[in-house]
Amino acid sequence: MPKRTRFTPWRPLATAAAAALTATLLAPAAAHAAPRESRPVHSYDDAVREAVWVDTGLDEDRDGTSDRVAVDIVRPREPARQGREVPVIMDASPYYSCCGRGNESQKKTYDADGDIVGMPLFYDNYFVPRGYAVVGVDLAGTNRSDGCVDVGGRSDVQSAKAVVDWLNGRGRAYTTRTGGERAEADWTNGRTGMIGKSWDGTIANGVAATGVEGLETIVPIAAISSWYDYYFSQGAPLYDSGPDWLSDYVESPDARARCATVQRELAEGAPRTGDLTPLWTERDYVRAAKKVKASVFLVHGMQDLNVRMRHVGPWWDALAKNGVQRKIWLSQTGHVDPFDFRRADWVDTLHRWFDHELLGLDNGIDREPMADVERAPDQWVTAPAWPPRGTGTATLRPARGTEPGVGTLGLRQGDGTETFTDDPRLSETDWAARADTPTPDKAGFVTGPLTRDLRLSGASRVTVTASAGTPTAHLSAVLVDLGPDTIRDYADDGEGITTLTDRTCWGPSTAGDSSCYKETAARTTDVDHTIVSRGWADLGHHAGDGRGEPLTPGERYTITLDLAATDHVVPEGHRLALIVAGTDRGLIDPPADTPALTLDLARTFAQVPFVGGTAAFARATAGSRTTAPATVLDGVRRPDPTAHRVPGETR
Repeated sequence: MPKRTRFTPWRPLATAAAAALTATLLAPAAAHAAPRESRPVHSYDDAVREAVWVDTGLDEDRDGTSDRVAVDIVRPREPARQGREVPVIMDASPYYSCCGRGNESQKKTYDADGDIVGMPLFYDNYFVPRGYAVVGVDLAGTNRSDGCVDVGGRSDVQSAKAVVDWLNGRGRAYTTRTGGERAEADWTNGRTGMIGKSWDGTIANGVAATGVEGLETIVPIAAISSWYDYYFSQGAPLYDSGPDWLSDYVESPDARARCATVQRELAEGAPRTGDLTPLWTERDYVRAAKKVKASVFLVHGMQDLNVRMRHVGPWWDALAKNGVQRKIWLSQTGHVDPFDFRRADWVDTLHRWFDHELLGLDNGIDREPMADVERAPDQWVTAPAWPPRGTGTATLRPARGTEPGVGTLGLRQGDGTETFTDDPRLSETDWAARADTPTPDKAGFVTGPLTRDLRLSGASRVTVTASAGTPTAHLSAVLVDLGPDTIRDYADDGEGITTLTDRTCWGPSTAGDSSCYKETAARTTDVDHTIVSRGWADLGHHAGDGRGEPLTPGERYTITLDLAATDHVVPEGHRLALIVAGTDRGLIDPPADTPALTLDLARTFAQVPFVGGTAAFARATAGSRTTAPATVLDGVRRPDPTAHRVPGETR
């Protein structure tokens, strides 16, 4: 495992301007003590609200002029009057006009002069009075920006990077989209933090991976780290469309009329074969993690089936390897913002994070635990590092049981074979509901009841040696906690939350921008099993070189499936199951054929990270019976295969 680094103490800003700014953000009684927290001392009602268009230096729409992106700004008026500079919180998004942001799908609104009146989300209401500027950037090709959407590529990333450059005196901006006077960012010190959920957070990852100066921190929420892994899993397609569909979904009508070339390049560069092409390589931010200078506060739902946890493990490990300061929250939700599953704690933590990273306040957040993990609905635990120190990989091996199709899972090598037939009508919840019952559609391997709790933390890998009876075949591997529990109902439309009618307010409001949002509560369900982690692959991509090939029926192939990272405790008395099957309905598309697959158990195994490693697994399974109890029941509705999700979709 890469060496993980803890936070290092913050080096305070050593400039007179920074010291003066810090002093003004404190309550009068606290001004003589060491600053701990920025205070709401500035007028939100009287804040400066303006728009500029930043030159990106690109001409993606091929109209012969450099593309400009629209930047809407809300900033406190008082510091500017006094000649003081403020830091920036920036959310760069493609969704400000097409789809909206947040649980209530807010869109930007403007006055007759084109200046921002309503900025989505609470960031401006809460942080502007505390001495921050809040900036909303329309990605190229969306809302009021020029250019084309290229779904995580150069145009998307440059849309936001150019703004960071301008904030730091390295770029050009103008007061109108097509002309106007030069606009200077003389009101900011350039220290920028990017934040956003889904596509917005993805752009934060992408900009950080450029190493741009002035980007001090990013807060990616449910964000993509590699666009290939959004559309494919080791060659297996995850959606029935590609990035050209997504680009068309968010582009402005003007851009849609001028961006046919980019649309064609997106379609041609992302073949449904699942092959790794230059288009995907360009959109892999993990490969560029060594350039990241910004600290990272990462938030993700462990049951997010839109932007899956597969986007967390490789990115987190790459950041750790390169010594990046990190913090992480992992919830039991699906694709949900922490403002909607842990609101008060989130606002407080985000406030202290930005104070620490952008204002340099020594508020102690760097000495707090690195990780917060939701163990049960609204029940959180912390850890000084994630995965925890002492986590080690155990190699678990499947073995034949007394009946075909239901085997055991343990440390001893098995032998023989198991055969199943891909049934695209079934999903992981169908398999888990019959994990210890022989069925023709999967091979299941189950431990006996655990004699003590067993914690998984991190990403697992399942190596499968199999032969198929057809030229194409897909594989799924799923780890399941077999036992009763109450969990967030991530398969429901709310993905683990219910929106209430009461509102709470997070800062001052104006007539055009309310700080009050509907409260939420955990939506729970009682289950008899919990899907812990899953992974998928096209067996034709067994060579691992990014290219698929037809299978020779009957020939054995070995492939290692990367399962998504997680953090889960299998309680005493529950059982841990490994299920290997074909198409996971609603989560991957089926292959061209309907193959029968035969597993070689002697060459099939799972590498699972347990806190305590192999010894912890051995202790938890010592003396347990391996005979299976009665069949467990399916307690969670399976994902709807007809519901096409997009990264920024909100509930």
